[in-house]
Amino acid sequence: MSETSVVEARHGKAVRLKAGEAVKVINTHGTQVVDTWALRLPDFHDYMSMPHTRVAVERLIPRQGEYLVTQEREPILLLEEDTTPGIHDTLCAACDAARFRLMGFDDSHRSCAQNFNEALAELGYEFPFVPAPINLFMNIPWTDDGSISFEPTVSKPGDYVVLRAEMDAVVVFSACPQDNLRINGEERVPMPVEVEILPPVAA
Repeated sequence: MSETSVVEARHGKAVRLKAGEAVKVINTHGTQVVDTWALRLPDFHDYMSMPHTRVAVERLIPRQGEYLVTQEREPILLLEEDTTPGIHDTLCAACDAARFRLMGFDDSHRSCAQNFNEALAELGYEFPFVPAPINLFMNIPWTDDGSISFEPTVSKPGDYVVLRAEMDAVVVFSACPQDNLRINGEERVPMPVEVEILPPVAA
């Protein structure tokens, strides 16, 4: 049996996966960026690393069928399915209080870093820093001169990715609170998303 829950807009959620289980991340409204992390159980000695993943896949955006790897270069998640146009981001750090202060907000503005810490705490965990996430559905085009821009998602309502665990892990999601840039749609309104835990594939 699968289990579906909602990640509320501007908030986070963490789920435990056993090796072989998967999580389906559904962009319910099509416009929402979802910062995503994975930490190896039981002790979080390994964590999903975007710099190491870019080297492993030899591109800036992993494709369906490719592995996301840890800082020890071990596969931790398989990008098993992707119904989107394949536009995600591995370059940008999670938004945090400092980022929003630079944009003119005060510390009451929620952030993905805050969501990461709060979601882990709900399961009784903590981690000493916020790793760089894979930003699912986030559209960060780049040019030949190295410039990047922050553009609206290109996903449609109901588009999803399936991430299958290659090892026991906690996977953390943040429905990004960014409302100053267009990354969460032209309206700049963060929206909820759904996550569904899927069982191992039958042999």
